[in-house]
Amino acid sequence: MASGVGVNQECLSAYQELKLGKKSKYIIFGLSPDNTEVVVLKKSNSADYDEFLVDLPENECRWAVYDFEFEKEGGAGKRNKITFFSWSPDDAKIKQKMLFASSKDALRRSLVGIAAEVQGTAYDEVAHESVLDKVSRGA
Repeated sequence: MASGVGVNQECLSAYQELKLGKKSKYIIFGLSPDNTEVVVLKKSNSADYDEFLVDLPENECRWAVYDFEFEKEGGAGKRNKITFFSWSPDDAKIKQKMLFASSKDALRRSLVGIAAEVQGTAYDEVAHESVLDKVSRGA
């Protein structure tokens, strides 16, 4: 809580729904308009990864949790890894990037059961292939 930003209870409820209830595929988090707490901006049950990427704006920071499903090589079947994204694009304002960086831990610590973490400043860093490579290691 270095930034003094709290985590809205809805963030935890939405995360539990994704993790346990599989009611959503991903959640987009951001800061409230007054920058005092982390809030849920969007929940989606769309399995379309490209749709998820559209929800990461090119000039604003976001956090996200994505229930990443992939096939394990060697025919081991489907796997899921709940993946935490820190999205801090190069075109975001410096002040926002700093606030997001200092607020990340408050959100990240409250989400128990994250299997992988991805930091992105450009779309190629959060592209499906790039994330697949990261989450499938050690799966």
